[in-house]
Amino acid sequence: MNFADVKARADGYRVASLPHRPGLEVSGRVRAVGERVEGLRVGQEVAALVDGGGYAEVVLAEAARVLPLPAGLDLRTAATLPTVLPTAHALVHEVGRLRAGESVLVHGAAGGIGTAVGQLARAAGAGAVFGVVSGDAKAAHALKYGYDEVFRSDTFDADVRRVTGGRGVDLVLDPVGGGTLRRGLEVLAVFGRLVSFGNAGGAEPWHAGQAELYPRGRSVGGFPVLALARSSPDDLRALTERALRTVLDGTVTLPVTAEFPLSDAADAHRLIGGRTSTGKLLLRTTD
Repeated sequence: MNFADVKARADGYRVASLPHRPGLEVSGRVRAVGERVEGLRVGQEVAALVDGGGYAEVVLAEAARVLPLPAGLDLRTAATLPTVLPTAHALVHEVGRLRAGESVLVHGAAGGIGTAVGQLARAAGAGAVFGVVSGDAKAAHALKYGYDEVFRSDTFDADVRRVTGGRGVDLVLDPVGGGTLRRGLEVLAVFGRLVSFGNAGGAEPWHAGQAELYPRGRSVGGFPVLALARSSPDDLRALTERALRTVLDGTVTLPVTAEFPLSDAADAHRLIGGRTSTGKLLLRTTD
């Protein structure tokens, strides 16, 4: 494989996250370029998606996952994009296939992906954009980014039935899994789609079959951005480039709600673990 070696200097950033080797999204300047790598040069400002280990001053990234930054996109903003933006775009368009006038329910509406999805769904002409969060502060945050109403995680299914007159929603986007996924499937309208993009709840994998899907023509899909990066990096790159245009034209804004020096990464993890964070959290490599 060909790789690009990206060094983050004073203007380099990492997005706080919780994989086994923390750090999936990075931005910085290219320090060195591997043999046969085209389209990248030393000193170029880029963002990159890595498999982990992004909490560092120097990271190694596969060239296909390195995105040169267009004019007008700064490194701080770029660090928020590599997983969130293509994921949000795929959930709304490529996998979710949201059509104008349809309704969508988004779990984790106040997080990075949820914030982007709310704006993309609104721009796509959704008839109603509903969010699900765990508390009042998160609800207030989500309502700034395209959501019509925001429900609590313990009552969202009853709330959906109430606001839709029992019809349900056309699209459910779920990063939680387990019982939440099952409840989401039950509030789908006829011909509705559910897209799973994570298992934050840590439950055992759950499978939908004929009994759940056939009677009302429902369907289930999935989208893990890292899996696409491994199986089809060219398709991920094309998806990312499409999604990036929504930031450049102002359709999507990704708010950075907290920033820490890399040495204080533990504080960022405590904020995430406390389930009070909204938007995107960044780690900077130097002050």
